[in-house]
Amino acid sequence: DRLERRTWLLTSKKLAENPVNSSGALPDTALEGLSVAVPIVGNIQDNNHLVWFLQGQTLLSVPGKHDKVPATVAIVPCKCLETLEKDRGNPIYLGVKEPEFCLFCTKVGDQPALELKKQNIMELYNRPEPVKPFLFYHNQTGRTSTFESVAFPGWFIAACATGDCPLILTQELGKAYITDFEFTTLA
Repeated sequence: DRLERRTWLLTSKKLAENPVNSSGALPDTALEGLSVAVPIVGNIQDNNHLVWFLQGQTLLSVPGKHDKVPATVAIVPCKCLETLEKDRGNPIYLGVKEPEFCLFCTKVGDQPALELKKQNIMELYNRPEPVKPFLFYHNQTGRTSTFESVAFPGWFIAACATGDCPLILTQELGKAYITDFEFTTLA
């Protein structure tokens, strides 16, 4: 079940050579050289049961209630790894399905910021070079994941602890903002 959930719908030759490790995560090398047919989709929540929720063109962290349908998040690996840092995690693109937006890191003033940009995630995947503002290093420990900006190393996707606030980028891990999330795949 764990292996099936994490195959990213990949051609399996390389995956067979790099099985899921004891923590249930793919080794960093497991995604190298693989091709993806479609993104893996799911929902993301934090330990406080706050889910990612799309409101207009803003991705919020809100309490998981029956009247709030969590955003369907799409993930695909980056297939162009040559120019990216090694041992930082699995480089991935993060998108939101229906409508098609992708998470994008930019600078607003002197501060990195997280935005949604109208973009097809598979177009990013198929580009011959990595598109760093759209890329995140995905690191998984047990069931929780962090998403570090490739364009702004040391800055992570974060949610406020109380909910009902937009997702942001932060450098302050484990302080005022939550940076550990759980990705649950949809069948």
